[in-house]
Amino acid sequence: MTVLDTLCWLVDTPSPTGQEGQLCEALSRRLGSTYASEHIRRIGNSLAVGGRTGRPLLLLVGHIDTVPPQGQGPAQVEGGRLLGLGTSDMKSGVAVMVHLLEEEAVREGPFDVVGVFYDAEEGPDAGNGLEPVLQEMSWLTGAEFAVVLEPTDLELQLGCQGTANATVRFEGKSAHSARPWLGENAVTKAGAWLADLHERQPEEHVVSGLSFYEVFSVTQASAGVARNVIPGRFDLHLNYRFPPDVSPEAARRRMSEIAAPADALEVHEIVPGAPVPEGNPHLDRLIRATGAPLTPKQAWTDVARLARYGIPAVNYGPGEVAQAHQATESVPIANLGPALEALLGFLAEAPSG
Repeated sequence: MTVLDTLCWLVDTPSPTGQEGQLCEALSRRLGSTYASEHIRRIGNSLAVGGRTGRPLLLLVGHIDTVPPQGQGPAQVEGGRLLGLGTSDMKSGVAVMVHLLEEEAVREGPFDVVGVFYDAEEGPDAGNGLEPVLQEMSWLTGAEFAVVLEPTDLELQLGCQGTANATVRFEGKSAHSARPWLGENAVTKAGAWLADLHERQPEEHVVSGLSFYEVFSVTQASAGVARNVIPGRFDLHLNYRFPPDVSPEAARRRMSEIAAPADALEVHEIVPGAPVPEGNPHLDRLIRATGAPLTPKQAWTDVARLARYGIPAVNYGPGEVAQAHQATESVPIANLGPALEALLGFLAEAPSG
């Protein structure tokens, strides 16, 4: 089976967040023909494949869930691309993982390589399936390096942004819309703040020679009880993406500064980013194996979660960043081979010294 065949199989096995069980079971059956049962561990709808023999431990990490379907059909080849839900984010990376784990050169190579296929990445952070895997299989935290096969356009994306979510509230006074002067419209009260936010430019932070950008975005809004009632309250969801050199405490202060004109700010979560794993010999080997350009990850990925457990990690995968979550999602078929070959060379190469 080629990696393209495997990707088609993955795409045609639906796995939106919360419905990953069928794909988890299918992966377990397939990899069970290569690995002994004691080297396949299922935790919920996540799967860890591989074991310890005492060689240096490396991880391949990828989520198996997708966002909800948007009318996509079965996997379809068209113009050098494979179309289908999850093709770029990130079943193309998962397909590469499967083939690497099935390669004898990887299994018999200089490293213990464990693949972690996990669920619920596209949902809330609290339900992310990688967390229980790392908690229940604590020996994984002894890994010297991890590659997360998120879509990166075949770039090596180092570090990642932190993310925070909050409700910004403007309060007014409800009234009949025929007599608005008897109330205060909470929506229009927010107008100046929204206009300022609309004009705000991304702020560059250079970390380890890479440019990350601080950005604030309003992603949801809610107000009003009826068409003829002046809204007395306006809630806006504020999403903040901050560079990896910004601590959670500093991120909270920054959100408070930005939301100062509002009447209230309720911070729901602050998830820190990941540092760039400088000076790691496995990163140096991966740079040589891929020949890929080094770029920052202008988003949050689970390299941050791995970093919290002391595992240096980077993002590298065949998917295209711009295709993620698109109704017309696709991946260049030509990206699959280079990703597989580069990572095969990386995993099969004995470390120098």
